[in-house]
Amino acid sequence: MKKRPGFPANLDWGNEVPPPKTTMAVTKLLAPQKKAAAKPAPPVVSPTAMPTRRSKQVSAPVQLGMDSAAVRERMVRKLAEQGVEDALVLLAMGTVERHRFVDSALVNQAYEDTSLPIGLGQTISKPNVVARMLELLRQGRNLMIDGKLGRVLEIGTGCGYQAAVMAQVAKEVYSIERLRGLHERARENLRPLRIANVHLLFGDGMLGYPKGAPYAGIIAAAGGEAVPQAWVDQLAVGGRIVAPLVTQQGQQALVVIDKTPQGIQQQLLEAVHFVPLKSGVA
Repeated sequence: MKKRPGFPANLDWGNEVPPPKTTMAVTKLLAPQKKAAAKPAPPVVSPTAMPTRRSKQVSAPVQLGMDSAAVRERMVRKLAEQGVEDALVLLAMGTVERHRFVDSALVNQAYEDTSLPIGLGQTISKPNVVARMLELLRQGRNLMIDGKLGRVLEIGTGCGYQAAVMAQVAKEVYSIERLRGLHERARENLRPLRIANVHLLFGDGMLGYPKGAPYAGIIAAAGGEAVPQAWVDQLAVGGRIVAPLVTQQGQQALVVIDKTPQGIQQQLLEAVHFVPLKSGVA
């Protein structure tokens, strides 16, 4: 009989203190930048002097024509200006290189606040939407999250970007994708990053992943007319679901579902636009 993952899933309802809105690392990202002193030009190296032996390391996609760390810093500043306050989420968004997860033809748009196509009719979500949903996920348990989340489940891996960001704010991430082409793409994107706490699964996300349950949080990158009961069943008491939901007006909005000792609580928030939630695999 296979053992379930050994990470703890029971949530502690002790007296926790809300995390500070900034940390030293994030404060450094958000602080005004001093004008750097001019650096001497690097020496010119002849092409014939370059080593011919290829490195074993996986090379990164085409760079942006500017330092990607600086571009990510600007993205984080914009997220903070847009209202994202969670220091750990901002730090995670500034850590993961989004340009690694988009097509080379779109790499110059990687850090813009826009969704981008990733193939098979799917998209990578806007940075603001990713940060907003992760911030909401961490605000579960009556705003008493202190430190990293426990085990979380992502419905809709896509290209793997959100899973990589979640790995920075959770102890363990299970991410399930119903489209084999995207599942394989996510594996290729994440393999060189060697993120040990992300587990990619190929299957029907509407069924969740009961072998990893219960989850401290469940997040979905596709929206249907109802949240599947399987997700609610697999959520730990004290856990939270953040997902798009089709409203009675036919539009999508973010829904937050908390599983408390007293029962299920639900909030409908701002309008969003995600791909439809579908069952089965393809």
